[in-house]
Amino acid sequence: MFRRLAPVGIAVSILLGFCLPVSAQRIEYSKVAPAVLEKRLNSVMDKNPDREKVIVGLFREAGCDQDALNEQPVKGSRTPNVICSLTGGSGARVIVGAHYDKVPNSRGVIDNWTGTCLLPSLFEALRTKPRRLTFVFASFTDEEKGLVGSQYFVKHLTPEDRHKIRAMVNIDSLGLSDTEVWLSRADKNLAKAAGTVAHSLHLPLTAVNVDRVGLSDSGPFLDKKIPVIDFHSLTQATLHILHSPQDCMQAVHLEEYEKSYELLAAYLAVLDATLDLNSAEPSPR
Repeated sequence: MFRRLAPVGIAVSILLGFCLPVSAQRIEYSKVAPAVLEKRLNSVMDKNPDREKVIVGLFREAGCDQDALNEQPVKGSRTPNVICSLTGGSGARVIVGAHYDKVPNSRGVIDNWTGTCLLPSLFEALRTKPRRLTFVFASFTDEEKGLVGSQYFVKHLTPEDRHKIRAMVNIDSLGLSDTEVWLSRADKNLAKAAGTVAHSLHLPLTAVNVDRVGLSDSGPFLDKKIPVIDFHSLTQATLHILHSPQDCMQAVHLEEYEKSYELLAAYLAVLDATLDLNSAEPSPR
């Protein structure tokens, strides 16, 4: 995190009319049951190669398999990026990223198993209906060694690929508190959409900036002028847990973690409905 972060479906729809130019538009998505979220959280492993294998298995369990699932070898890393794609009706893309590696002296549950094991559940939330956007769920390797996986991913995008990306949503270190957004570096339209969703669902969302803590996997995308937003759960009181033996399962507040999942699932569905297919601006629909 910020380097110095057979399932049961629950159908959900929300009615939006606040802040975004989406007049009384119904946003539909599905949620996996809390028991599934907890089971996937408890599948954490202590070695990075084992964590990568588990992520592949969780994506397959969620229904992302065959050509939709790809293990991208990363030069200089022992482990690959794990990429799951949910193809939409247009070429426009949203990257949803989270790293799966950890530092040696920690179990790395908060940082960042909470983020990466959520990706398959977010895939499930969106796959139940056709989407306008293509969502690329990227579980990155070696964030803790200097954003190795995300740097490689961005470096190997073609100019055409970069042009298609409308946003990068990074998830790192959830479950310590209510959902936070790194507002100082977030694209204003992406942040506004997050506020809209939180308001509509009566879910907590506040801003905690972590500019002086370090880097995150959104950085390589931001360097290419791709709009980004980072979701986390860090506060001044909990920052010390990262990269320490305290980063274990007992540190996770399941209720807050489940709320973060609900917020993110709805948020991605809102982006699918509102992002302009030709830019990162919300579409006046």
